[in-house]
Amino acid sequence: MRQAWQYVRSVFFVCQMYLALALVATLGLPYALLGGRRATFRVIHFYCRWVIVTARLMVGLRCEVRGTPPTGEVLIAAKHQSFLDILMIVSALPSFKFIMKKELRFVPFVGWYAALIGCVPVERGKRGFAIKAMVEAVRAGREQGAPLIIFSQGTRVAAGAVRPYKIGSGVLYREFGHSCVPVAVNVGVFWPRRSMLRKPGLAVIEFLPTIPPGLEIGEFMQRLEAEVEGHSNRLMAEAGFVVPGS
Repeated sequence: MRQAWQYVRSVFFVCQMYLALALVATLGLPYALLGGRRATFRVIHFYCRWVIVTARLMVGLRCEVRGTPPTGEVLIAAKHQSFLDILMIVSALPSFKFIMKKELRFVPFVGWYAALIGCVPVERGKRGFAIKAMVEAVRAGREQGAPLIIFSQGTRVAAGAVRPYKIGSGVLYREFGHSCVPVAVNVGVFWPRRSMLRKPGLAVIEFLPTIPPGLEIGEFMQRLEAEVEGHSNRLMAEAGFVVPGS
């Protein structure tokens, strides 16, 4: 009975979350267009806070950000388990831009604001071409001086699932000489892929110690994966999830 009630609460939460997205994005668009990037980030942050607050009130899912969120021109290489980890990362940063799937440009509401803040669309499946285009697009937008967020595995990965890290993080790290802030998460334990159920508990994202510039790509990728996976596994275990192979 308790599980069924949690599922009902989850359905109401998810429905209001997407309704709020449509309302906030539509009503906030004139303000964002007239007010520039600062106004655009205010609209985005308002929506992020709305989801975080309603998750706690409606389904008992609390959110916590650990570590020190970076500012300025830095690479943020994050693990991605659900929509919520995006919102939590974004809520902790005054400004930002994403490396994102090209298809998202055409998604209503999300695509509008991604374009306004200078997100970099990447076409998946054409590795060499995509990486070159990504580097050129990032270089063209560097005057914005905001942290650049990339999901190193290229897509959402379910809690406990294993998926290789893509070379794009390493290429950006080398090409631009950025320091890199890894981000570990446990959000997928409570917000699973392809399910309406939202579980109560404590969802955590953690900004880890900075990886300084200057490493070779191979060394950087090994260090990035070890730190993000190791800390994410620890956060998931802390949440009561049994990590496979632990």
